[in-house]
This record gives sequence, structure tokens and C-alpha cells, in this order.
Amino acid sequence: MILYNVTSSIEPEIADEWLTFMQETHMPEVMATGFFIRSQLCRLLDEEEGGITYAAQYYCHSLEQLEEYQRVAAPGLRTDLEIRFPGQYVSFRTVLEVME
Repeated sequence: MILYNVTSSIEPEIADEWLTFMQETHMPEVMATGFFIRSQLCRLLDEEEGGITYAAQYYCHSLEQLEEYQRVAAPGLRTDLEIRFPGQYVSFRTVLEVME
């Protein structure tokens, strides 16, 4: 199992709007691509000054599946976020293998 984690630091002024967009639009669109089997959104409790930080997590069966998502669907979905919240957040992505 592969965990695709997208950690984003959000400017406080847009945090509520960003959270609503993630929960109601972006994450459902990511799941609708069919590449992932489960998702969750977490808020970091130990945040740095000046930002609110969330981790959007998506689970898929294989690294190949994630790579196909990143090739086919991710660019358009990222562009949607960048257009909606230009310069108001910073994200970094990590890929983890779930050890069960």
C-alpha cells in the first residue's frame, strides 16, 4: 500500500475557504480519478508561526498507480488549486510505503 501525502501551509486569511474547497471539491475530484482507494485530511497540531498546516493523504495499491495519477490527473488538479489560491499556500509532497 502506498500513501501519497500532500502537506500544505495555508495563509490564515484564506484557511477556512481553503479547507472548504479541499473537503467539498478538490479531494472528491482526486478520489473521482479512480487511482486512490481512501483519503483523509489531517490538521497539524504543532504548527509553525504564520500558517495553518494540513496534510491531505491518499492511499493507493501501488507505486505504478500513483505514478499514473501524477502523469494523467495531478497537473490539472494542481492548476485548479493554484488558480483558486495563487501564492496563498505552499505544498510539498511525500510518498510513503505503508508497513502493515
